[in-house]
Amino acid sequence: MDVAYVCEWEKRPKSNHCPSIPLVCAWSCRNLVAFTTDLKNEEEKDLTHMIHIIDTEHPWDIYSINSGHNEVITCLEWDQSGSRLLSADADGQIKCWGMAEHLVNGWESSLGSAVEGDPIVALSWLHNGVKLALHVEKSGSSNFGEKFSRVKFSPSLTLFGGKPMEGWMAVTVSGLVSVSLLKPNGTLLTASESLCRLRGRVALADIAFTGGGNIVVAATDGSSSSPVQFYKVCVGVVNEKCRIDTELLPSLFMRCTTDPARKDKYPAVTHLKFLTRENSEQVLLCASSQLGSIVECWSLRKEGLPVNNIFQHRSPVVGEKQPMILKWRILSATSDLDRVSAVALPKLPISISNTDLKVASDTKFCPGLGLALAFHDGSIHIVHRLSLQTMGVFYGSSASSQRGSEEPAIKRQRPAGTATHFKALQLSWTSLALVGVDNHGKLHMLRVSPSMGHTLDMNTSLRHLLFLLEYCMVTGYDWWDILLHVQPGMVHNLVDKLHEEYMRQNQALQQVLSTRIVAMKASLCKLSSATVARACDYHAKLLLIAISSTLKSLLRPHVLNTPDKSPGDRLAEICVKNVDTDIDKVMINLKTEEFVLDASTLQSLQQLIQWVGDLVLYLLASLPNQGSLVRPGFGFLRDGPSLGMLREMMVVIRIWGLLKPGCLPIYTATSDNQDSMSLLFRLLTKLWLCSRDENHPSEPDDSLIDECCLLPSQLLVPNMDWLPVNDGVVSKLQNKQPLRLQFGKPYSLPGLGSGAPVEIFSRSPGSQRMDNLRCLHLGVCPTEDSKACTRCGCVTMLRSPNKTTALKQWEQRWIKNCLCGGLWRRIPTTVS
Repeated sequence: MDVAYVCEWEKRPKSNHCPSIPLVCAWSCRNLVAFTTDLKNEEEKDLTHMIHIIDTEHPWDIYSINSGHNEVITCLEWDQSGSRLLSADADGQIKCWGMAEHLVNGWESSLGSAVEGDPIVALSWLHNGVKLALHVEKSGSSNFGEKFSRVKFSPSLTLFGGKPMEGWMAVTVSGLVSVSLLKPNGTLLTASESLCRLRGRVALADIAFTGGGNIVVAATDGSSSSPVQFYKVCVGVVNEKCRIDTELLPSLFMRCTTDPARKDKYPAVTHLKFLTRENSEQVLLCASSQLGSIVECWSLRKEGLPVNNIFQHRSPVVGEKQPMILKWRILSATSDLDRVSAVALPKLPISISNTDLKVASDTKFCPGLGLALAFHDGSIHIVHRLSLQTMGVFYGSSASSQRGSEEPAIKRQRPAGTATHFKALQLSWTSLALVGVDNHGKLHMLRVSPSMGHTLDMNTSLRHLLFLLEYCMVTGYDWWDILLHVQPGMVHNLVDKLHEEYMRQNQALQQVLSTRIVAMKASLCKLSSATVARACDYHAKLLLIAISSTLKSLLRPHVLNTPDKSPGDRLAEICVKNVDTDIDKVMINLKTEEFVLDASTLQSLQQLIQWVGDLVLYLLASLPNQGSLVRPGFGFLRDGPSLGMLREMMVVIRIWGLLKPGCLPIYTATSDNQDSMSLLFRLLTKLWLCSRDENHPSEPDDSLIDECCLLPSQLLVPNMDWLPVNDGVVSKLQNKQPLRLQFGKPYSLPGLGSGAPVEIFSRSPGSQRMDNLRCLHLGVCPTEDSKACTRCGCVTMLRSPNKTTALKQWEQRWIKNCLCGGLWRRIPTTVS
């Protein structure tokens, strides 16, 4: 592991955090990190309880929320989509936060529940019934369905038709379980119930789910000599009221309390966690003293109940089985450790069957197998989730400067003063990165190697990263933490292998993942100077796919009783069959009445039509320079499907131009009688014919190249604004040198010239700014509020300047996400 970056929070309190004030952090599947701090006001009397949210690609752009909680925040929980956040405090207040205008740096709370005066010790969203298992044994399979199998799992509560009901559940310090259900109309149903008849103090608790739709709660009063209790919780809705039923399950006593040598050595249970939220049969326990800790892993097993000797000799009844009971058995335990300050558990749903564990061990595939333990000396140990054997160690700055790493942990001398250590720790969703908040209020990000430091050959390393990229592609999770481990030399092979695996899937799955894989390729290609031009092409392809599907969706059949195919499908079919280079001859074969739209709609689409026209001209003009890989557009010149899509759009635009000439793309020609669209369609068709057969592409003939050479003398070739400005941090981390950042201050690498890998195609300070989605020029110094994609940097105006329905429909497609699938963040007017 190595430090990727450290963020300093410049508004932290003057004194160090009191040990009694918990710091909490949570990492969402969209790579948003939320964490808490407590600020003293100027009079040093009251604490303001803050929630801070960042996206990992722009960690300096922090959004701080005065949470409104009156007591210390004890829990933060993201929902399964990564777009909503729960916060709970020591006064029993629970708040649900959602994005304001779908911006990652704008949050508001509209819902909440409360268990007045009863501190919350555990919090979770109800399960939605979606569970995947990741099979390392099948990592070489060509079928995504075998690698990532859907596990039969019931939601915690279902609505009519089996749809999961949303809501959350909390456990309080007095032994209450509180459930809040979010009804479809937006109102909350809330109920509370005691975990058991004899209520007692609950110092620590955790929540897990079973495949049958039940909820399991683990609870302890904080003393290692007391039992760790487990309860089954069933939630239902009866007569429009929430109903909670609880049942006592088998409990356990920690092994260290029964060991004579350690009986009173670790009096307090400091951490209690189910190993995964979907596995209620494995639990991790940590008992501590002021000097050290011990960690134990327990598993729930089904065992036969021994029968008294009196009944041993009776004749057995036919079909009778031995009675079975559930019993907790210890799986593993550590030796004496330094004092544990935080625990982070893996979220990657890796299958832990014997064959999968063996393949993972043989190939050194470690993501999902390790959990992180942070210690008071500043170090972090990654230990195996089942055996608790150490897999990797990171020595923090204070630890490494104070002692050598060769000494055993128990013998090392403590550093003087207050050592920097993590009070909150979270693993990313692929377990390739760690985020932590230390006792001085600083945020740290660390890489976690997929092989946990083992030296692997290049093919194995690529296979590990490819496997995780495929997992993100199937689930829709953000893959930022995987990019931390991609070196520039890997990019080309990763993109090619990703494409090969994608092409092996069935047609339906390919269609579902079609834009996601293009976005993934674009973010990979930005990491290397040799492939950054391909990133431009992938961004252009995303926009082309979106414009093509939007324009086709505007076509309507002339009569209602039409055959199965839509006008868009018939357009594609005719354009594939008719290879004529004359655009008017292709147009004759179409039912032009299906293309009729009112003039105002056509005029409002001009900016998108202009982009298509400019792209065609740019690509044809760049054909003579096709040998240059660093030139944007190279990827299109051999891409038969994309060229075919452009050809279809040219036909549609030609027909619409007959209805409304003002919607046609504007070309600056040297001749007044030049039919620019006919010329471009003829050359585009010739180029498409060379590459429409992907298995046997042919080289463009000399006459086509000669005609393309003449294009700049016939038409003014536009300077395409290919790549949105990318100001993220991931491309700055490829050299594995630690970065030190400060909130509120964007990071820039000193001494970088124009030859830096990612800055090749970025805009110069005095150039026109573009609205990348509306294809509009915003001017050199835009005055409109704008938002930018956290992943690709695509910029668009926050408010719509358009009034027509067609353009509003186009803009509505990108309200929640960018066309690459990334989230939006508001950017200052001066930066946009």
